[in-house]
Amino acid sequence: MAKDWFDFQEKIAQHFRSLGVKAVTNETITGVRTEHDIDIYVTSKYLGTNIKWVIEAKYWKTKVPKEKVLALRTIVDDIGADKGFIISQIGFQSGAIEATKNTNIELYTLDELIFKTKSYIQNEILETYIQRARLLEIRYFSHEKSIRKEYGLREEIYDTPKFSVAWLLLTIFDVLTKAKNNLYSIDLRTHLIEKVGHDLAEDFIELVQWLNLNLNWLDQKLLNAEYQMIMDGVFKPSLVEPKADQEAIYELIQNIRTNE
Repeated sequence: MAKDWFDFQEKIAQHFRSLGVKAVTNETITGVRTEHDIDIYVTSKYLGTNIKWVIEAKYWKTKVPKEKVLALRTIVDDIGADKGFIISQIGFQSGAIEATKNTNIELYTLDELIFKTKSYIQNEILETYIQRARLLEIRYFSHEKSIRKEYGLREEIYDTPKFSVAWLLLTIFDVLTKAKNNLYSIDLRTHLIEKVGHDLAEDFIELVQWLNLNLNWLDQKLLNAEYQMIMDGVFKPSLVEPKADQEAIYELIQNIRTNE
C-alpha cells in the first residue's frame, strides 16, 4: 500500500514538472501559525507571477470526506498558497465537494487533474502577457495623437498601415483571448507591412515565442520614439487620453481587418 501511495504521489508530482513548474514531494512548510507536512508542493515564478500550490495525494479505497477539505483550507490559508488540491484515487463524498464552494480548493482524480491543470498554469502565464500589453497600451495612448503620428507610432488608419502600435496591440489582445479559450491553431497575422514572428501558433509554446517577439518589438519602438521626444523637448505624456478615442481607434481597426 505504501508503494502504491508513493507511486501515486510521484505521478502527480511528475505531471506538474512536465508543465515546467517545480514540484517537491514530502515538503515541510512553515506557515504563520505552525509547520505543515505537504505531500506535493508546487511553485513557479514566471514573468513576475508567483504560483504556490499545495497538493494532497489520497490513494484511498474510500471517498475523501469533508474533514480533509476543511483541513487543507486551513493549511492553504496558513502558508498563503494560491490554491490547494486534493487528488483522490476514488473520488469525494458530497460533503467534501460542497465544502469547496467559493474557496480556492480543487478536488480531482488523477485523470481529471492532468486534463485540468495544464490550462491553469498556461492561463496564469497568459495573464502576465495581458498585463504587459496593458502597460504598453497606457504608454502609447499617453501621448497626443499628433505626437504618436510624428514619431512613427501610428499612421492614418484607412488602409493597412506599415506599422501601428494600436493595430499591433489589438492583434495581441485578440490572440490572447483566443489562447485563454484554448482555440489553437491561432492566426497570428497582424496584416501590417512591418512584422516579426510567424503567422500561426499551433500550440502554447509557439504562441509564447510570438508574444515575446512582438511585445519586445513594441517596447523597443515606444522606447526609441520616447527617447527622441525627450531629445526634442516634446515628451509630455498624459493619462487623460479619452477612453472613447481609444475604443474608436480599436473599432476602426477591427472593421478594416474584418473587411480585408
